[in-house]
Amino acid sequence: MSPPIVSQSHSGSRPAAVAPSAPERIVIATRESRLALWQAEHVKARLEGLYPGCRVELLGMTTRGDQILDRPLAKVGGKGLFVKELETALLDNRADIAVHSMKDVPMTMGDEFTLACISAREVPLDAFVSNRYDSLADMPPGAVVGTSSLRRESQLHAQYPFLGVTSLRGNLDTRLRKLDEGQYDAIILAAAGLIRLGLGERIRSTLASEVSLPAAGQGALGIECLSARADMVQWLQPLNDPDTSACVRAERAVARALAGSCEVPLGAYAEIRGGALWLRGFVALPDGSRIVRAEREGAPADAEAIGDDLAEDLRAQGAEAILAELG
Repeated sequence: MSPPIVSQSHSGSRPAAVAPSAPERIVIATRESRLALWQAEHVKARLEGLYPGCRVELLGMTTRGDQILDRPLAKVGGKGLFVKELETALLDNRADIAVHSMKDVPMTMGDEFTLACISAREVPLDAFVSNRYDSLADMPPGAVVGTSSLRRESQLHAQYPFLGVTSLRGNLDTRLRKLDEGQYDAIILAAAGLIRLGLGERIRSTLASEVSLPAAGQGALGIECLSARADMVQWLQPLNDPDTSACVRAERAVARALAGSCEVPLGAYAEIRGGALWLRGFVALPDGSRIVRAEREGAPADAEAIGDDLAEDLRAQGAEAILAELG
């Protein structure tokens, strides 16, 4: 399937219809976790600011990803479990848009859906959270780090092989509670979620991208709607951030080319530097015993091509063998 193109229909053509001057009502489908609701409320406030006469409402939903908490995501269907119910609400016309953390959005979307916009990114790095230690380097051998991510797990094993790494599921508040109960010596979370919920003081340190390369789309919010809703795509354009959009599209191209919808230890992170897009990526085994890295640079307008090229570079260094071993 062709990749989604921000501000265009999923097939890549410009919406033909001209949207009315302003929407009258927009219903936002959202997960009911505290962070997801913050994100939906944030988009709601921005839309109300853009269209003062519009009624913006939230449709809270519990997804399969929220319900299955006793097994790692990689073993129960991946992060797509967080978006399927929201997409069903779009198809059923119960909602007009869905707000997602971009790192939770499957790399390949159905033709009936499009990412209408990607808003400006919060801090995209991973955060080290602990009640006992200031950083990973301060932790003694055998100390336990909790994470829900194969990407983080592989990088931790590669750089801190003396630490124990165990699975950590649940929403952000649940993960913090498990840390505070002493189940872990430290946990690794996305810094963006902590900052958005006013919990930035829980961050003992942020992990440099050289230590923990972020996931594709980390820290960015995406708004999804039906591809046929040309009016909605146009109304959402003021929320699109071109630099963030280019970076996220490059990152997602890497993940789509190498892993599709599979859960594998893969990171992809792009930055705009001096007007150019600088993209880095890696693929690894979960235990960190093998890892391949690559980087590319180019024009932001060529974001997805840069991502595809970087994926080829990773293949040339042995990514295919790693992916084959992961099955």
